Amino acid sequence: MIALDTNILARFYVDDPSDPEAARQRPIAHRILSGPHGLFVPLTVILELEWVLRAFYGFAAVDFVRVVKHLLGLPNVSVEEWPRISDALDWHAGGLDFADALHLLASGHCTEFLSFDDRRVARRAKRLGATPAVVVPAR
Repeated sequence: MIALDTNILARFYVDDPSDPEAARQRPIAHRILSGPHGLFVPLTVILELEWVLRAFYGFAAVDFVRVVKHLLGLPNVSVEEWPRISDALDWHAGGLDFADALHLLASGHCTEFLSFDDRRVARRAKRLGATPAVVVPAR
């Protein structure tokens, strides 16, 4: 099994004709992902991929969800903690930041998740019925 870094996945999913390195690396990424070898994608690579696609390439949440679902459909790809990523994708599609969704899902054994981020985390998590409950500490 061969592990993949974020940049391999970004080159596979993003066509950036203005970048000469991308033009050179994209066919290599396609060859790797369509090849016969078993491929492993760590959870942290998925997290970084979301950041790269959103912050650097301007992908919307729906586009990131589509990318990861496509990746998971590739027969030779195994993704670490797929059930947690799948749940995080659902919450992300519902408006929660992807990293925050992963944080909450990793904290499922806890009674509360403390955050000062009332608007982006607490309110959105409550609207989605996410658990554990996100609590904003008293000021």
